[in-house]
Amino acid sequence: MFDLKFDENLCLSCPTGACLVKCQYMELDKEQAKEEIINIFRGKDSPVLKECVTCYACEEYCRRGNHPFYLITQRREDKGILTAPRAITRQWVNIGEPKGKYEVGRISKKALSFGFMPQFLDITKGRLFEDVMPSYFFGQEFFCNVVYIHFGNTSVIKKRLPGVIKQIHDLGVEEVVFMHDECFAAFDSLGPAFGMQIPFRSVHYFQYLYERLQTLKDLIKPLDVKAAYQRPCSNRLCSETHKYLPVIMDMIGVDLVQRTYEDENALCCGSIFRSMFGYDLAADVQKRNIDDMTDNGAQYCIFNCHGCQNAMTAKIQARGIKPVHLVELCRMAIGEDPEKGV
Repeated sequence: MFDLKFDENLCLSCPTGACLVKCQYMELDKEQAKEEIINIFRGKDSPVLKECVTCYACEEYCRRGNHPFYLITQRREDKGILTAPRAITRQWVNIGEPKGKYEVGRISKKALSFGFMPQFLDITKGRLFEDVMPSYFFGQEFFCNVVYIHFGNTSVIKKRLPGVIKQIHDLGVEEVVFMHDECFAAFDSLGPAFGMQIPFRSVHYFQYLYERLQTLKDLIKPLDVKAAYQRPCSNRLCSETHKYLPVIMDMIGVDLVQRTYEDENALCCGSIFRSMFGYDLAADVQKRNIDDMTDNGAQYCIFNCHGCQNAMTAKIQARGIKPVHLVELCRMAIGEDPEKGV
């Protein structure tokens, strides 16, 4: 019912083949990259279908909006190519199955979406969120299911996401601030790429924080710390939001250290690699990433995703770096103390 909108001619006329040329896990030149992505579109075999580690970065590298990663994951499913053992894939799919387990606050026209992460209830407090809380929702009925593109499984997304769209629409909201990249991308990128209509306005929480900090600028006291940002794979699906990160850091007095693995060259947290490709790849990516943070003098590691934070906290703490979610850092800058709940 829902088909990916992919234009073969955009790839044939592409001057760079950047989607695969820039890949940090495969080595292809421009002509090879263009040939392989066309082969994938035409349903032919390609080594990319087996070698892709699902970092999502090609979605950002493609400047033509042609969704190369959505194509790769669709073709993997078409050909029965698993990225993880069948039992692990089944376990993940079962976790997200709608079962009527959800929580809804006092909904108004504007609401916060926590997706499937109740941890956001602990951090969306104070002055930053007083204009919207307690209008929020989270749980399986509102789970975007985008994570399943890691597993080469678009069919479960195409089956479930329309129901999630309806669930949100039935709340009567007009604007939703999404606190997780994949949730925002579901309604801003992936859903529309497969022809789904979105009946509400989607806002990424980076934009929301930026606008709230402007409103509360008189409360800001620069933090004067050096930090590294752990950019999650999910942000590649909504890369246009990344521009807010350095602006927010300037506003709150955080010096983002210059390092190798940042911006387009960011490395994943490694957690999904461990499930799908084994310990060695995950350990290598994490070590290079954390070495890069320490070598460049980071005092804090700023997280955007709780999944990344869970995967890396112990290791960065062992290296003397303090983990902090971006929301908590912004709250600190306006004089609040998230650790004490004030």
